Formats: sequence, C-alpha cells, structure tokens
Amino acid sequence: MLSNAVLVVIGGLPGTGKTTLSRLLAARIGAVHLRVDTIEQALVRSGLARHPVGPAGYVVGYALAEEHLRQGLTVIAESVNPLAVTRDSWRDVGARAGVPVVEVEVICSDPAEHRQRVTSRSVDIPDLPLPDWQQVRRRDYEPWSRDHITLDTAGDRPRESLNSLLHHLDRLQLLPRR
Repeated sequence: MLSNAVLVVIGGLPGTGKTTLSRLLAARIGAVHLRVDTIEQALVRSGLARHPVGPAGYVVGYALAEEHLRQGLTVIAESVNPLAVTRDSWRDVGARAGVPVVEVEVICSDPAEHRQRVTSRSVDIPDLPLPDWQQVRRRDYEPWSRDHITLDTAGDRPRESLNSLLHHLDRLQLLPRR
C-alpha cells in the first residue's frame, strides 16, 4: 500500500499545550486529530467506565488510529502518553499500518507558567475532570528512552510552537510539502 500517511504521536503532561498544538497541526496539514481524553470521556458518558478509565481509552485510540492510517490519512494521536508501554503501542500501530511514526514530547520548562496553565484552563470536553497542579506534579510519567522530538512551549504562543514543530517535521521529510 502506497501512502503518504504518518502517525504523529504527541504526548506530555497536562497543561503543556498538547491539545492546542495537535489541533493546529491537524488543521495545517489536513490530518485526523485523535484525542484520548475525548475517547475516555465518551466511555464514561456511555456508562461503561469511570475515571480514571485506565487503558481502555488508549486501546480504542490505537484501533481508530490504525483504521485511519490504513485509509491513507495522517493521524495526530494526542494523549499524556506517560508510559513506555503506551509509547510502544503507538509505534506498533504505525508498524501494523506500514507508516512512519514521529514521537513528540511537549514540555513546559517554566514551572510557574506550567502551573498557571494548569490552574487557569477550562474544560473543553463536557464533564471531563481536569487534574489540579498537585495531581499533575505527582503523575506517573516515565522518561522517554528513545529518540523523539522534544518541544518546549514555555514562553511561546501556540503559533510559535506550531512553527517550531513544523520545522522539526520538515527536517524529517515525512509530511507532504505545504
């Protein structure tokens, strides 16, 4: 199967700018934005799960991403992606679909700015519980153990972060020319 599809996996702690960046990137390159928070909240609304949902949201996300990739669509898969096992699973999705995978870790290196983002953001998915600053700080989040793009959003406006990410992706020559 010849395809220009790419799986771009965007992870990072809550409040780093993942969702904003993922939405901007998907709109810029015409990709599907797949957000695990949306999937998890749908599972909760269905009555099949309660928060914390556990692996179910990720498993559904993997299946949806693979389906879209097999259709030749580029997918931006966005989640906290805190564990090596979830990162490996996204890579497995790309391998099964026969597409390249780009992993992006979004960070906010300024603790004061990160805290301000976490404490001031509003819910954009009805009834989704947002973590407070202490929950973000205590979150189980394993360090990344392989090459990936690290994007620091501290001090940047969303468009600046998008341009930085596009620069990294252009260097990899995986996305179609814009």
